[in-house]
Amino acid sequence: MFLTPEKTMEGKDINVLYIDDEPNNITSFKAAFRRVFNIFTAESAEEGRKIVETETIHVILSDQRMPKMTGIEFFQSILETHPDPIRILITGYADINAVIDAINVGQVYKYLSKPWNEDEVKNTIFKSFEVLELRRQNRELTEKLMDANKKLEFLARQGLLS
Repeated sequence: MFLTPEKTMEGKDINVLYIDDEPNNITSFKAAFRRVFNIFTAESAEEGRKIVETETIHVILSDQRMPKMTGIEFFQSILETHPDPIRILITGYADINAVIDAINVGQVYKYLSKPWNEDEVKNTIFKSFEVLELRRQNRELTEKLMDANKKLEFLARQGLLS
């Protein structure tokens, strides 16, 4: 079942995970977006992983520079088990190598800088969710097409098609 744009206009059907080791940033993020999205937060990659494993998360924003594991390393670590959530790297440092790694290794959809612009973050989350839904619809349509092709091949083998 897919959420329609009409259902997500308010955004409350979109589950967002924000990971940052700085509690003040988490508080600011919650305050800015809790009325628009369902917000989950974590102060470490380990905490973030637990949330991803227990909740349906649509969009993940992660700080790049955290102790023990960077944002890119976190994204890379969940790719195999949780490939669907859209990944957004957010950092206060202009590190071009991190951006390149984020795209190539962590399959990051977008890179945002701190301090963030609320409208930019909100629009990015909405666009990310649209991408997620389009990917789901594409998978569903591909499965239906493959099923239809199998049925046609069966009929062709049986000589039932003219």
